[in-house]
Amino acid sequence: MRFLVLLFAAITLNAQAQSDFGSSFNPTYGIVQSNIPQDYYQEANGKSSDQLKEALYQIISNHTVFPYTSSSTDTWDILQLSDQDPQNHDNMILVYTGRSQEKGYRDGTGNYSQYENGNGTQNNSWNREHVWPKSHGFPDQDDNAYTDVHNLKPSDRSVNTSRGTKDFDFGGSQHSEATECLTDSDSWEPSDSVKGDIARILFYMVVRYDPGYDHNNNSFDLELVDYTTPGNNDPILGKLSSLIQWHFDDPVDDFEVNRNEVIFGFQQNRNPFIDHPSLVNFLWGDNVGQNWNENLSINNVTAENLIITPNPSSGILNFSKELKNERIELFSLTGKKIYDRKVNNINSISLNLESGIYLMKISNNKRVKNSKIIIK
Repeated sequence: MRFLVLLFAAITLNAQAQSDFGSSFNPTYGIVQSNIPQDYYQEANGKSSDQLKEALYQIISNHTVFPYTSSSTDTWDILQLSDQDPQNHDNMILVYTGRSQEKGYRDGTGNYSQYENGNGTQNNSWNREHVWPKSHGFPDQDDNAYTDVHNLKPSDRSVNTSRGTKDFDFGGSQHSEATECLTDSDSWEPSDSVKGDIARILFYMVVRYDPGYDHNNNSFDLELVDYTTPGNNDPILGKLSSLIQWHFDDPVDDFEVNRNEVIFGFQQNRNPFIDHPSLVNFLWGDNVGQNWNENLSINNVTAENLIITPNPSSGILNFSKELKNERIELFSLTGKKIYDRKVNNINSISLNLESGIYLMKISNNKRVKNSKIIIK
């Protein structure tokens, strides 16, 4: 059974993308499409603040749990698919170093010397990083949060040890091995390439486990705080303001979308902040208290095959079909509307925008098309 599950997942992944998208360290956008089940987020539509958070909790809780380590399908197996190198499916992409490493070169196998031209070591093997530290709320391997693959990332073993249980924040000195990371006594700053990935994992955790239940059915509540928590094993983690900034600075890329799809295929729950980045602003940002609408999503798929080119663009966008009696709206990644125009009988528009990533919504009374637009 384990072989059949992994074979199906591998076939699905290869069918979706065979080396046609990049890792988070060499990102691409818009190639991998989210396959959100119809009405998956319906219960969250029209909700705000605590009611929105509760609705998301109800949607993503009660996921299918896989063992941490087992002879059956376990978290090792799922990670080898969710975080495999798009350019080399025999390898993994390690979260803090960005290194592409053989799947078999992992902690606990004892076969280290066969790698790195005979110079492999256990310290350079990859293991499973708990992005939200397990000591902050769910220390037992039998706890569902402990094995939640949304919170696990493959990491160099010694780098994982260096990060330890530190909070995430700006600042510190360059790490000797993960040279794009900074660290000090109480915080870890990951590479710019994965700052958004880290933030969205933590946003998922604070919604999914509010409340969470350990293996003895005792409840706990994960909370993000706006300070660092050295020496603290309470179910809290910081630093919220830095994570929000990272979310906006490092938008969702194809590697992250693909990872979300793979994990959903196993656990049957999704990371809402990958599917709908605008949720961050409605829970912690400028839109707190306002009703969230899924139409801000970049992932709605429409029946009409309207193609927008070029993308990336210098500001002039061409449409594959003439727009008749349409409304064009443009949003920043925070959900702020920055453009709203009704058009008729046009096949291109010119935008005067700063370089960045935007969400474009084109709608009429029959359908809505949402797209990610990149301005150079």
